[in-house]
Amino acid sequence: MDDAEFREQFKPVHVPSSFEDAANLQDKVVFALAELNEAMADEVARKLEELEPEQPHKPVISDVHRVLSELYQKGLIAGNETDSGLVYNLHKITHANDGSVNPDLLAPGLD
Repeated sequence: MDDAEFREQFKPVHVPSSFEDAANLQDKVVFALAELNEAMADEVARKLEELEPEQPHKPVISDVHRVLSELYQKGLIAGNETDSGLVYNLHKITHANDGSVNPDLLAPGLD
């Protein structure tokens, strides 16, 4: 795998601004996961069914599980192991940083 292939394979996950802007299944899965904040694969599939009710049920569940597993294995999304299985999330920052920076402690050239 060369550098260009690696960058394409491991580019950061982008959440579409709306479900209609989702160009492919991965975008749709990521959008549904972002709507849920964190969820198991079957919960993401149910959310997709809400957003796109005309899709057949069985292929959606297996495809959602495949997409989430691939993204998780590449380290592009997070997951927490529970008794029920893996709960996926997008590493979203939900609380503002309330810390501050002391400019005197910065390394030279970083100010």
